[in-house]
Amino acid sequence: MTIMTKKLRTWLIFLIFLNGYVSLSLELVILRQLSFYVGSAAVITSIIMGTFLGFMSLGYFRGSAMDLPRRGMRSILWASFLIIALMTILGASFSLVSSYFSIMYVAGIQSGVVQTAIYSLIFLSVGPFLFGLNTALLSRYINRYNINATGGIMAWDTIGSVLGSLATTLLLMPFIGVNYTILMICAFAIVGAIMVRPRPFTFICAAAILIPGYIINNNAFLQREMGILVNNAYSTITVTQYPNERVLYMNGLPMSIYRPETRTSADYINYINDNFIYTMPRDRRHDILILGAGGFTAGLNDDYHHYTFVDIERTLRDISEKHFLDQKLTPNKTFVVQDASQFLKNTPHKYDLILLDVYSNSYQVPEDLITIEFMTRIRDRIRDGGIIIMNMITRPDFNDQYTRVFDNTFHRVFTHNTGRQVIGFFNPWSNAAMPSNIIYTYYHRPNDDRIYTINKTPVIYDRYKD
Repeated sequence: MTIMTKKLRTWLIFLIFLNGYVSLSLELVILRQLSFYVGSAAVITSIIMGTFLGFMSLGYFRGSAMDLPRRGMRSILWASFLIIALMTILGASFSLVSSYFSIMYVAGIQSGVVQTAIYSLIFLSVGPFLFGLNTALLSRYINRYNINATGGIMAWDTIGSVLGSLATTLLLMPFIGVNYTILMICAFAIVGAIMVRPRPFTFICAAAILIPGYIINNNAFLQREMGILVNNAYSTITVTQYPNERVLYMNGLPMSIYRPETRTSADYINYINDNFIYTMPRDRRHDILILGAGGFTAGLNDDYHHYTFVDIERTLRDISEKHFLDQKLTPNKTFVVQDASQFLKNTPHKYDLILLDVYSNSYQVPEDLITIEFMTRIRDRIRDGGIIIMNMITRPDFNDQYTRVFDNTFHRVFTHNTGRQVIGFFNPWSNAAMPSNIIYTYYHRPNDDRIYTINKTPVIYDRYKD
């Protein structure tokens, strides 16, 4: 058996590592980009991952059946890495993904599941197939020299996938943005093509892919053409100026409204400000906790009480001050970048008012934030005499299962002293009633579980007791 040189072995192992890195990085970026349009529910994730792995398996089969000399394998690997780079730009660039979903809506295809399935067949077939093909060809070539190398091949491919996963989600998307992460994935695929065939034509092909890719993925283009200010691992944020108001959009959904002339916001925020925040007594500085910062419009005109805003999106304060509110937050407002549940778990403080405003709409609900366990953490952080407010998007008429189950969950934790206020007009007799902002309130005050009966009704005495 021919002995494999150290240089050749390093070259082959690195290509396997690179193939694994690029494949998983691309999969994670695709999941992130599509979540803007179709959410991140299990069925959406399963379609994307199933298509990705299915076509990768076909690539494994094809690569195991081919019998090519070394030169022929180089040509195939060269073309594979360049096509992967091209499909990365075509399938992951936000502007192109946005165009795809616009076409779907124009064509009358509005189901997120169907949109995802068609997208996956178009953009997640060629790339994953070539990932599998590359791995199979490189593995077979190494096995020519060492028939016991299978375990090592799988290990290096997995190491590449693990590093791709960690780097993409923990470093690249959070700090340089999804758009530049896409360019890096494309560049890594091109590195593979250059390593296989370092010729001038390869560099020409690389430039033909990277230059247009950079044009449609740089920050200036995304901000100018699509109004995107942030596009990281957690959020895609835009601010749109209308005649009398500004709207902050996060992941395609309106998260906050600000009307500069009146210094007011969305109707439900105005309701909370006018009835719960601006009416607070000034005998002392009360502590207010806002879970879900949005555009920092809760308590906007209050510079007296202490506010703690908690949100997982670290750019919100900067975006709000520069592009949304067009003013600095007052010194009495603190911004904490942390998951809401973890913040409640770790903080020792209790608050006079807690506002939970993390629900974007009834279709994209943070599932861990509507549980008994989470609501119990909120209840444990309220002071005696304090108030908890939750903004929910549900059906005012209880005419769907989700609304009823959430209401049951809320009252399992907050059994007494609760309220439910519908914001805006609704018709309880219409089957077409749409989900609305529903304000749930809980007053943390004593309750002795008594009830009035025909036999015992001391109402006259209870009315004069605090």
